[in-house]
Amino acid sequence: MTPRFSVLLPTRNGGAFIADCIHSVLSQDFADFELIVSDNANDDDTPRVLAGITDPRVKVIRQQRVLPVHENWNAALAAASGAYMLMLGDDDYLLPGALRRLDQVLSSSGDPDCALFNGFSYAAPNSVDTGTDSYWAPFHHRYDASFIPGVIERAKRTAIVRDMFRFRQRIPLNMQTVVLSMGVIGSMQGAVFRPPFPDHYLLNSLLITAGTWIYVPERLVVVGVSPKSFGRYFYRQQGGAGLAYLGIETRFPGALPGNELLNGMYQWLILLLENHSTALGGIKIDRSAYLIRQVRFWWLQLRHGAISRSEFLRRFGLLSARDGGLLAAAPFDAEVWRRLFSTIFRRKRTHAEALWSGLRPLSGIANCREFAGWIVRQDSGTGT
Repeated sequence: MTPRFSVLLPTRNGGAFIADCIHSVLSQDFADFELIVSDNANDDDTPRVLAGITDPRVKVIRQQRVLPVHENWNAALAAASGAYMLMLGDDDYLLPGALRRLDQVLSSSGDPDCALFNGFSYAAPNSVDTGTDSYWAPFHHRYDASFIPGVIERAKRTAIVRDMFRFRQRIPLNMQTVVLSMGVIGSMQGAVFRPPFPDHYLLNSLLITAGTWIYVPERLVVVGVSPKSFGRYFYRQQGGAGLAYLGIETRFPGALPGNELLNGMYQWLILLLENHSTALGGIKIDRSAYLIRQVRFWWLQLRHGAISRSEFLRRFGLLSARDGGLLAAAPFDAEVWRRLFSTIFRRKRTHAEALWSGLRPLSGIANCREFAGWIVRQDSGTGT
């Protein structure tokens, strides 16, 4: 019998966190699911943790060599048999009642192809900085006021994708906050997950091609950042090391050093143009928007000591004459210029504050499972 959900859990050396993540799935009050764990040739405590799990709903597949992130995700997907797929990282946590609520929403909406929802963000100690405090954000993503519960019309989906080409992200580009039907995934041409950031390309491709998307405002998951995740490298401004961890590269003509998430976005936008040129109607990547955001990131790196002044100046020398002209004539973007002004002239903020808007410090919470319990207590009115 086909399970309602396949929960995919690809993992690379997440032994310190994966037991909590698995617990969050197995303790759901909705039992019609399977959990697919793809052990990416882990050499930490992960194999021991997985060997101790006897629940028949858990299927573990072991990779014999370390795969790039997109290949490990595809391996987990290939082992799935459910009607719907959702994915967690080994440092994430599915909140109580999440699968039951997703089943209710999908059933009442006629089983759409894709459902978008929200979550909390949690950064464990020693993730975004070297301190002992953790951090959290009450919303993983701040949707704009145009998002209302229900069907996301195709015109709006097209507008969301077109804004991506201006480097404006209106939805979270994370697998943790979306559930996808296996039918729509099976209709895709080629590999489902593709480098450099496989969730980013997939979600935008499905915004273009899927039959029905819905939006659900509930927060159903904790999206975690731990000392072993890519987010840790990004928020410590160690993008090159983060790419090596994922086994990917961000290369394209005109790439500049700095923000590797931004470079990855540029690269998957090129891929979208190659595969969906007709649907995108001749849209082009806004190079000036890329340049403004990259220069802002350079300034952040300089201000927080990630690069030297000489390196900061050297990077301006990498700009072509055309780039210089585009930067000087960049169209006014109030939000980008506000952030750039804030970066240069306002008080010096921590890495976490500068790179992650709305992040709040949180003492006494050591991991994602404790944070989820804290959230549940707040919602029930028993927290402090």
